[in-house]
Amino acid sequence: MVIASIDIQGGKVVQLKQGAELVLQRDNAAELAETFDTYGEVAVIDLDAAMGRGSNAGMIKPLLRKAVCRVGGGVRTVAQAQELVSLGARKIIVGSSAFRVNGAFAVNIAFLEALSKKIGRERVIVAVDARDNEIVVDGWKTRTGLPLVQSAKAVEPYAGELLFTGVEREGSMTGIDLEPVKQLCAAVSCFVTAAGGVSTLDEIEALAALGCDVQLGMALYTGAISLADAFVRSLNWKKGEILAPQPFALLPVIAQSVDGQVMMSGFADREAVAETFKRGNLCFHSRTRNTLWMKGEHSGNTLRLIRIRADCDRDALLATVEPAGPVCHTGAWSCFNTNRDYTWRLLQSVIAGRFRNPTPGSYTATLDDNLVREKVREEAEELCAAAAHDDIVWEAADLLYFATALITRAGVAVEEVLAELDRRRKK
Repeated sequence: MVIASIDIQGGKVVQLKQGAELVLQRDNAAELAETFDTYGEVAVIDLDAAMGRGSNAGMIKPLLRKAVCRVGGGVRTVAQAQELVSLGARKIIVGSSAFRVNGAFAVNIAFLEALSKKIGRERVIVAVDARDNEIVVDGWKTRTGLPLVQSAKAVEPYAGELLFTGVEREGSMTGIDLEPVKQLCAAVSCFVTAAGGVSTLDEIEALAALGCDVQLGMALYTGAISLADAFVRSLNWKKGEILAPQPFALLPVIAQSVDGQVMMSGFADREAVAETFKRGNLCFHSRTRNTLWMKGEHSGNTLRLIRIRADCDRDALLATVEPAGPVCHTGAWSCFNTNRDYTWRLLQSVIAGRFRNPTPGSYTATLDDNLVREKVREEAEELCAAAAHDDIVWEAADLLYFATALITRAGVAVEEVLAELDRRRKK
């Protein structure tokens, strides 16, 4: 997996050389998060918090609903981590707190054990940042005397992943030092993500061959590497050769709608994956015709790409898409002969369509702000008064319809409401 980094300092997205020298800065964090999310998880790092010079929490929190994020920088308590997870963070990166006990440098087993129990080991990433194979903390400013590999092995029982940054080369665009990465991969069995100096696609392919994910910063922001190219090079095409020889190695692709319904499956070679990113619509390789094809290129029933992910072995792809119409050539909604699920998201899309393009006789189109609020109050009372099973179903449907109309008029998406419910669940 390729992970794009959004490092934040002083309310700006920045790239620093070796954590100190400012090389560039941007103001479009939200836009970057949405773009990066297409290709993989996004690492959001609060540099000010990491260095003990303040916090960018107010800027970071909205990003957690725009992308699948792993968040780090100054996370020093279990409560902080739990709050970030409740706000939408997929994983939490801890560094300095993992290697300091009562002011002394040591692996903080008590903290890591409490953290993994509270948010789940699979959500914990420990940053084993190192200079000369020695763990460094406090935004890479402080040497700890702790050896890299032994420290990594000590924290592994409490982490689903390790994030290794070779500080000597961070931001330098001089290439990653693969030797400590190889040592880490040989010493631990959890996932390892590597960063620090990566500047070429060949390096990404070399890291992928080790089973490592890669986190990109400077190379991405300077345009030396594109996320699309990096994603293609990070996949396990060796396994794809089982289905077709080089250079036409194929990987299976599963397309699912935003609400999780499986739409279809197919196969993609390197060209098809690259074209998917270029066109913004899901593309495949036709084994029958031995050629590239874009789903819906003739029917118009395209699959607009939202995001794409590789599985744990990087030899299969899951594409989240927005269908423009029925997917199957038979006219069925799904190639697996399933009907379209009537979800809350679909209800809102129908209501929004009626508001945008009212048709003669449309009741929905008549619901102005005052009327829709009156109906919500009325239907809530009727639901509370209902006693029989069928009556409760009827009144609940009425209330959900009018409540959805109300939030739609207010510009609130159902995903925002579900995200808030998810936040409360994780508190």
